[in-house]
Amino acid sequence: MVGKAQDRFDGILLSIAQECDGGVQEMMDVIFSFLARKTDFYTGGSSDAAEKLIMEKFRKHGESARKEAARKKAENDEIDRKRREKREKEEREANAAAQEDSKICEVTDEEAQRIEEEEKRKKEEESKSKQQEKPKETENGESKKEGEEEESEEDKGKLKPNSRNGATLENYNWGQTLEEVELRVPLKGTYKARDLVIDIAKKHLKIGIKGKEPIIDGELYKEIKQEESAWVLEDRNCVVANLEKINKMEWWSKLVTTDPELNTKKVQPENSKLSDLDGETRGMVEKMMYDQRQKEMGLPTSDDQKKQDMMKKFMDAHPEMDFSKCKFN
Repeated sequence: MVGKAQDRFDGILLSIAQECDGGVQEMMDVIFSFLARKTDFYTGGSSDAAEKLIMEKFRKHGESARKEAARKKAENDEIDRKRREKREKEEREANAAAQEDSKICEVTDEEAQRIEEEEKRKKEEESKSKQQEKPKETENGESKKEGEEEESEEDKGKLKPNSRNGATLENYNWGQTLEEVELRVPLKGTYKARDLVIDIAKKHLKIGIKGKEPIIDGELYKEIKQEESAWVLEDRNCVVANLEKINKMEWWSKLVTTDPELNTKKVQPENSKLSDLDGETRGMVEKMMYDQRQKEMGLPTSDDQKKQDMMKKFMDAHPEMDFSKCKFN
C-alpha cells in the first residue's frame, strides 16, 4: 500500500494514539504486544526476520519523513526570502520617496498659487466625501453607510459568515475553503475517543457522546469524499473533523440540512489561498468570484458579457438585418 491507500488507517491510529497516555512509547508497546499475542510476526520466519522487517520499514519511512521535513523547510525558507526581499524593497522605496519629498524645489508665484488651489480643492473633496459616508438611519432605526449594499429580500434572515467563512452555532462551529469543511464540536467535558460516537458518511454526519443525544445527526448539505475525511479529539474536549468536498467550486450554505442558512454572497475568500491553487483551478475560482460580485451589483457575468459581445459583433457585421424586435436572454 502506498500513498492514499495508507491514509485510510489514520483515523484508527489517531484514536489509538489518543488513548495512550504514555505517548509514542506506549503506542509502540501496544502495537508490538498485539503482534506478539495475535500474530506469528516473531515466530513465523527466521530468528532475525522480524527485526530485519522492522528496520527496513523504519528506514523507509524515516527517509520519507526527512525528505518531507526538508521540503517544508525549503518552502518556508523560500517564503521567508520572498518576504524579506519584499520588505527590503518597500523600505528602499519608502526611503527613496522620503528623500524625494525632502528635496527643495523652487517654484514661481503662479505655480505656488496653482499648488495652493489644488490642495484646497482636494481638502474640499475629502470633506464632501466624509459627509457622504456618515451613517444614515434606516426605517428600522439601524445605522447604514451611504453606498452600502442593500440586502436583497432573498438574503434577509440568512446568517452572516464567521471569520472562517462558515457558521458559529449553539453546539458547534464550522468553517470552509473551496476544498474542505473544518468542523469543531466542543464536548463540554473531558473524554477519550472510545467515549464518542462518530460516523462520517458520504452524505450523513453523526457526532455525539455514548449514552447521550447526538450533538449532530443529519444529512450533509453536499456529498463529501468519505475516504479523504477524518477526525481527531483535540485536548480531549473538542472533536475536530475535516470533510473533503467533492464539488470544489461552490461554497456551502449550511453544514447539515437542518442548519440555518448562510449568506454565501458575503463569503470572503482569502487571496493568499488562491496562490496555492494550480493555474486552471485558480482561474475558475477567480471567474466564479467575479461573477458573484457582478450578480450582487446587478451586472452581467463574464458569460453574459461574452454573449453580448458576440451578438454585437454579429449585428455590426450584418447592418442590413433588423434586430429591433429581437429579445435576448
